[in-house]
Amino acid sequence: MALIGAGLLVIGLVAGAMIIKLNQRDNTAEAGNNEYTVTPSEVNYVAPELTLNDLDGNPVSLSDHTGSVVLVNNWATWCPPCKAEMPTLQAYFSTHSAEGFSLLAIEAGDPLAEVLEFVKTYQLTFQVLVDPESLALRAFENDNLPSSYVIDRRGVIRLAWTGPISLEMLEKYVTPLLEE
Repeated sequence: MALIGAGLLVIGLVAGAMIIKLNQRDNTAEAGNNEYTVTPSEVNYVAPELTLNDLDGNPVSLSDHTGSVVLVNNWATWCPPCKAEMPTLQAYFSTHSAEGFSLLAIEAGDPLAEVLEFVKTYQLTFQVLVDPESLALRAFENDNLPSSYVIDRRGVIRLAWTGPISLEMLEKYVTPLLEE
């Protein structure tokens, strides 16, 4: 009996240590620390037809950006990993927009007033689109947040991410597409 008890105790300690480590990793991701990095999947399919309104109510289509490398980011104001990656997305956009890089941040259905406050708080200068009907999540067939897609200059989706993006991954995978 003592051996069984000792064995169960060891199993419990190992399981507890694993849970603590996973929680630390998740908290690191939410805090925007680059210790936890999501690598994109390389894909190759035509971007969907999608038109949504910007914050001023003007229609914006993915096809309006043909000729640019476009990162489409599906996010929400309440989503911790989405919040964590916004400064990274803003930094990459600021550095690479002159090279033909566009970023379309598609907010997944929160009230316009909340989205406007979020954009102001995070000082976002890239295009933010509102999606009250979740059209983008359906078009990209992924309802996880955040999720991102990189569309090349010809309108082909080349990279797909589910989870927060790091600046390292953007530089490693998106910057080469800007040079094509």
